[in-house]
Amino acid sequence: MPIPTGRYTLGPADGTLTVRTGKTGAASKAGHNLVIEVTSWQATLDLPDGSAERSVALTADPRSLRVRDGRGGVQALDDDDKAGIAQTIDAEVLKGSAIAFRSRRVEAGPDGTGLRVEGDLDLVGASRPVAFHLVAGADGRITGSAVLKQSDWGIKPYSTLFGTLKVTDDVEVAVDARLPAT
Repeated sequence: MPIPTGRYTLGPADGTLTVRTGKTGAASKAGHNLVIEVTSWQATLDLPDGSAERSVALTADPRSLRVRDGRGGVQALDDDDKAGIAQTIDAEVLKGSAIAFRSRRVEAGPDGTGLRVEGDLDLVGASRPVAFHLVAGADGRITGSAVLKQSDWGIKPYSTLFGTLKVTDDVEVAVDARLPAT
């Protein structure tokens, strides 16, 4: 289904922006695959008639990341573990740097459904190209995801236990939100 023309502003009240991580290494059974929610973000979809003027932008507060789930591991994550992971992400991985995406090109997706978006993601002081699809549902929901390689932005994936437990270089960033009425 195509996304109707209009200008939409989305944020946490409209849906979720999440980051999913994996684990690797000899001690990977001790670690967790994480679901991290970005609790402070804003996206703008500007979709007037005619594709030349379409744009998508997103900003996210790196200090608003909250661990929502951790699968696997020797033991379940408690609230202190989750808070510690969020603090480590802020201090050692993202270092409080701004997160921003700006589209360069927005066009109708395959078969005229949803949108194909290409643009630049600014993360930890580096800007790199990113492309993804936004899919529109009949219920007004839009979903989409992109797999990002941390090292493309100069981020060394977090490791512990003398490097035997590591976060995978690839992380998935996903949005699932309901479009507000225009």
